Amino acid sequence: MKERARTLLAAVIALGLGLGACQSRQEAATGAADRPVNWKMASAYSATTPIVGVAGPIWSQKLEEVSGGRIRIKYFDPGKLVPALEIFDSVSKGAVDAGWSTAGFWIGKLPSVAMFSAVPFGPDALEYMAWIYEGGGLELWQEIYAENNLWVTPCVITPPEASGWFREPIDRVDQLQGMKIRFFGLGGKVMQKLGASVQLLAPGDIFPALERGVLDATELSMPSIDERFGFHKIAKHYYFPGWHQQSSILELIVNLDRWKELSAKDQELIKLCCRDAIIRGLTMGEVQQGQALANMVVEGVQLHSWSPEIMAAYRQATDEVMAEEAASDARFAQVYESYTRFRAQYAEWARLSRIPMAP
Repeated sequence: MKERARTLLAAVIALGLGLGACQSRQEAATGAADRPVNWKMASAYSATTPIVGVAGPIWSQKLEEVSGGRIRIKYFDPGKLVPALEIFDSVSKGAVDAGWSTAGFWIGKLPSVAMFSAVPFGPDALEYMAWIYEGGGLELWQEIYAENNLWVTPCVITPPEASGWFREPIDRVDQLQGMKIRFFGLGGKVMQKLGASVQLLAPGDIFPALERGVLDATELSMPSIDERFGFHKIAKHYYFPGWHQQSSILELIVNLDRWKELSAKDQELIKLCCRDAIIRGLTMGEVQQGQALANMVVEGVQLHSWSPEIMAAYRQATDEVMAEEAASDARFAQVYESYTRFRAQYAEWARLSRIPMAP
């Protein structure tokens, strides 16, 4: 009996040591459990910018709360750590831990990632999320960013945007010829194809450029955000719909080495808080626009819808841009093929299930 007891005791000890070794190996692989995290996050948007900026500090606070105060990621306005358009490189190199931005800013460096920001004549937020989370979009996105020493996830998705601010009404496509305009992402390439002189400026740089005449026109976002930047004080003609951004994604990027240092639990907390921020972005985005539009009308803004002829020109130019981008960049072609395949499969469901919009 004593021998059996000693054998059982030895087995229990061996099991305990084995479990401890497994736990140690797991923690080595995923990061020590309960390790404090104190990071700095550079943002492309001021913390006072409705929806896209405001959501950042709320996300940081939520993450600190659910982690019991262990994970603290401090939000810094543009220029406080690095300029907005330098966030990608700074986080990639490890000079900054994380970034709050949007992939369309990096179109000159990685043309393919614009597909993870906003697509002209693209899907609404629900369909976009379906492709990202369930249709293979996120896997491609993370693969491309990992090649640049970054981890990425969506952290805000917004409803449709406006199409831009113009000093004079636009009745013909040829009025875009030579127009100096700030335009974003793939939509900017469409405007270039139609003859506009396109610049991509960070949000905080747009109003001074418009005020000085460096820009003739601009787009940025939706009414509540545009109102915050005061474009209506200079350009009184506001166009809809936002054909170039029917829904838009903001990203959280993290230096890949920092990400790998986190425990699996902390990685999951960050992902869950981003999904919570997506819900907040969508709901804030929808609820704020009516009042913002009413305010603008009081300020003398004229609201316009694009003519069918101009919309047709935008669509044709979009088709040409997408084909050219796919032909010139293998990664873009890979992402675009995934996106178009998903949309083709989704189209019949969308047609059958939705109530047609009134003309």
